[in-house]
Amino acid sequence: MRVLVVEDAQALAAVVAEGLRDQGMAVDVAHDGLEAAAKLELNAYDVVVLDRDLPGIHGDTLCQMITERDGRVMVLMLTAAGSPGDRVSGLTLGADDYLAKPFHFPELVVRIRALARRRPFARARTLRAAGVELDPLRRTVTRDGRPLDLSAKEFALLEALLRAAPAFLSTEDLLEQVWDEHADPFTNTVTVTIGRLRRKLGSPSIITTTPGVGYRVTDQPARDR
Repeated sequence: MRVLVVEDAQALAAVVAEGLRDQGMAVDVAHDGLEAAAKLELNAYDVVVLDRDLPGIHGDTLCQMITERDGRVMVLMLTAAGSPGDRVSGLTLGADDYLAKPFHFPELVVRIRALARRRPFARARTLRAAGVELDPLRRTVTRDGRPLDLSAKEFALLEALLRAAPAFLSTEDLLEQVWDEHADPFTNTVTVTIGRLRRKLGSPSIITTTPGVGYRVTDQPARDR
């Protein structure tokens, strides 16, 4: 899942982004409306966490811009303006959810995940392939009925591969979907995380690699390690 956090309070933005990354999300940050609009043109996001009182382009205007886009991203307004009237006006602008500051971080995580599931054309909740079942809501993974204990990044990586199956995802695709815009394109973090994931999934390996193409989940046992 890829999330854009739009918040002009830089310390708060950094805390929210780091907390969401710890939950396995790929998170980009914008500190004003103009920067957010530019990133929305360049990248595909599942959810935008949006402050209302932004410099550059006001959050209300940005919300309207987002909701008018085709295949739009879901919007969660996260703002100090928390009165019932503020909530009604924010939802009227097209926001999909509204959370007032101060907020409980676990609630923010749950709301973001719920919005991602509500996106137009969202896929079925439980993903299945090659004996693996992944439930994004319950954050559980099994293989042939055996529960697997995955880290947040391993879970997000497997979810991305299962959603794409049987197609390939390149290293660049995975860096964009599972990490974020600050990921080093020359890093070996994808290779390392794939290796850990393969070990936890066990034999026979269901993640195959084609050099120059990428990774995919397949019902045919993978020969590479």
